[in-house]
Amino acid sequence: MPDAAWHPRFNPWIVAITVTLATFMEVLDTSIANIALPHIAGSFGASTNESTWVLTSYLVSNGIVLPISAWLATRFGRKRYYMSCVVLFAASSFLCGLAPSLSMLVFFRVLQGIGGGGLQPSEQSILADTFPASKRGMAFSVYGMAVVLAPAIGPTLGGWITDNFSWRWIFYINVPISILSLYLTNKFVEDPPYLKKIQAERRDATVDYVGLGLIALGIGFLQYVLDKGQEKDWFGSNLILTMFIAAIIILVFWVFWEWRHPHPIVELKLLKNRNFATAVCFLFILGTVLFGTTVLIPQFLQTLLGYPAVNAGLALAGGGAVMIVMMPLSGFLVSRVDPRFLMSCGFAATSLALFYMCNHLDLMVDFKTVALLRVFQTMGLAFIFVPSNVLSYVGIPREKNNQISSMSNFVRNIGGSVGIALISTSVTRNAQVRQSYLSANMNNGNPRFTQMIDGLTATLRMRGLDPAQAHAQAFARLGLLLQQQATALAYKDVVSVLAVLIGCLVPLTLIMKRPPRASVDIPPAH
Repeated sequence: MPDAAWHPRFNPWIVAITVTLATFMEVLDTSIANIALPHIAGSFGASTNESTWVLTSYLVSNGIVLPISAWLATRFGRKRYYMSCVVLFAASSFLCGLAPSLSMLVFFRVLQGIGGGGLQPSEQSILADTFPASKRGMAFSVYGMAVVLAPAIGPTLGGWITDNFSWRWIFYINVPISILSLYLTNKFVEDPPYLKKIQAERRDATVDYVGLGLIALGIGFLQYVLDKGQEKDWFGSNLILTMFIAAIIILVFWVFWEWRHPHPIVELKLLKNRNFATAVCFLFILGTVLFGTTVLIPQFLQTLLGYPAVNAGLALAGGGAVMIVMMPLSGFLVSRVDPRFLMSCGFAATSLALFYMCNHLDLMVDFKTVALLRVFQTMGLAFIFVPSNVLSYVGIPREKNNQISSMSNFVRNIGGSVGIALISTSVTRNAQVRQSYLSANMNNGNPRFTQMIDGLTATLRMRGLDPAQAHAQAFARLGLLLQQQATALAYKDVVSVLAVLIGCLVPLTLIMKRPPRASVDIPPAH
C-alpha cells in the first residue's frame, strides 16, 4: 500500500483515547504533587525547601527528554518508544509510592520524568498520522483536554487523595491506568509504513552525541534556573547566575551545532516554515498564560484570603469543565472556519477575560467570582490551542511529524516554566513597589491614618489591652493590612500586563498561512 494511502486498521478515535490515557496521567503528575509537599516533607522529616526537589527533579528530567523525543521515536520506532515510556512511567510511579526516603523519591521522580517526557509529543504525532488533515482539529481537541485539563484538576485531586488516603497514592494511581494504556496501545496503535522505512534507513546513521549532550545540559540548567530562581533570589545567587550563563552559552552553541549537522537530534531548520515558527511563538505564550495563571489564582486565594489548598484548587475546576466543552467545539470549527480567525478570537477573548479579572481581583472577592473569572479566562484558550497545533503542520512533510510534535510540546512546557517564574517574581517585586507607595501615606500628618490608628487603639483597649499594647497592635495590624493591599495590587498589575500581551497578538495570526481548503488528507512524504 502506498504511504499516502495508508490508514490505521482500527477506528482513529479508539487510537486517540488509547494514547490520551497515559498522557493525561503524565501531565497530571506535573501538578498533582504540589499539594502534597508538606505531607511528603513531614513523612521524611525534611524541610519544605528540600521537598520541592520532588517537583524540580521531575521538571528537569521531563524538560530534557521533551526536545529529543522525536529523535528517539524515529530511531527506535514510535510505538515501541511510546510503550517504553509508559512502562518506565508506571514502574517509577510505583517506586515513588514505595520510596523509603526523600533522596530515593527524588531519584524515582527523575526516572518518572524521563518516562513521562516522551508521552505528550508521541501522542500528538500519533494523532497527526492517524487522522486526515481535515479531522486533525477534533483529534487535537482530545489531546488538548489532556494537556490543559490535567494541570487544572491536579491540585484538587492531589489534595483529596492526600487528605483521604496518603500522599503515596498520588503515585500509585498511575499504575493501573498505565497498564491499561499499555494493553490498548499494543492492540490498537501502529506505526505507519513511512515511519518504519525512515527507522530502517536511519538504523545505521551516526548518532549526534554532541547535540544530545549539549541539549541535555542546556535544558537541565535552564529548567533548574526557572524552577529555583525565585527561591534563591535569582541573580543574587551565584549558583543561579552561573547556571543561567552556562545554559545560554551551551544552548547557543547547540543551535549552531544542530543547524549544520546532517542528522540532528532536533531539526531546527523546520523553523524556516513560517507557520511552524509562528505557532511555536504562540504556543510559548499559551504555556506562559495557562500555567502561570494556574499557579497565580490558587496562590492569591491561599496567601491573601486564607483558603485551604483544596478549596483554592477547586476554584480552577470550573475552568477545566469549560475546556471539556470548548475543546471539541474548537476542533469542530477549525476545519470549517479560517483557523487564523479562530486564534484571533481566542486571543481577544483571553485578553478581555484577563482585563475583567484584573478589575475584580481584590481582597473582597468571593469564591464564586474567582471561579467565574477562571471560567471566562479558559473559554478563549481552546481557540488558541487547537488552531495553533493544526496550523503548525501546514506545509510540513509527514516524516517530520515527530519533530513538530516534540518541539511544540517542549516550547509550550518551557513557556509554562517561564510563566510561573516570571509571575511569581513579578508579584513579589511589584508588591514591594506598591508597599513603598502606600506606606508614604502612613504617617501622623495624614488625618485618615491618625483616625484609623485611634479607632483601632480604642477597640483593642475595649478588649482588655493596656494603652501601650493597644497602640502597638494597632500599628501592627495596619502594617499587615498594608502588605495585603500591596500584594493584591501586585497581582492586579501582573494580570493587566498579561492582558495587554495577549491583546497584542490578536492581529499577528495573519502572519500564518491558511491551510488549503481542499486538504482532506495528510500530505505524502517528500
